[in-house]
Amino acid sequence: MKAKNIKTIIFDFGGVILDIDPQITIKEFQKMGFKDVAKTKSKEFIEDIIRKFERGIYTPEVFRKKLRAFLELDVSDQKLDDAWNALIYDIPAERIEVLEQVKKNYQILLLSNSNEIHYDLYVRDLQLRFGYREFDELFDKSYFSFDMHLSKPDPEVYEFIINQHDLKPSQTLFIDDNEENIAAASKLGLKTYLLAKPERVRDIFENGVLKPGLEIN
Repeated sequence: MKAKNIKTIIFDFGGVILDIDPQITIKEFQKMGFKDVAKTKSKEFIEDIIRKFERGIYTPEVFRKKLRAFLELDVSDQKLDDAWNALIYDIPAERIEVLEQVKKNYQILLLSNSNEIHYDLYVRDLQLRFGYREFDELFDKSYFSFDMHLSKPDPEVYEFIINQHDLKPSQTLFIDDNEENIAAASKLGLKTYLLAKPERVRDIFENGVLKPGLEIN
């Protein structure tokens, strides 16, 4: 697939625009007294707590209650939030610059599996450091799972965006760092690019345009 045929680019956020390290949050939980780290790989933690929070099924208040019970810790909301947000790095300025250039040549959309607590931190960073009031000013449109009540890799989330913007999947590129999300998008006909470390999003663009010869699936 040739990059020149692409009209719209859908970007993932964490792992593509923003660097994250979930292990930092786990370490913060341990500092507060959490012992059984293996539990963080359990279905209970991933599906019943994190995924439901990401889909907006749980409010921040309910999420904190569930997380306290799971961690078996009696700590304040602020300490929980600080630990939960520890995995997030600042948005690199160079990536904002890349997006600003790319937007001149393509329709750009954001699709993120995220939650309200993280979102508040993202927006504050975006406002204070880059002067954008919200992500809809940086992107043509941004979509966050907790607001949509849909999340990757469920096909409905891709279908929603395709229909919302009347996209032609063959002319739409989805960039993500998660193979499962990429595979789901491919099944709906979207063109895809798996951004794998140490590659950065800047590495696949040149002067705001997808690099010629870029391997798009």
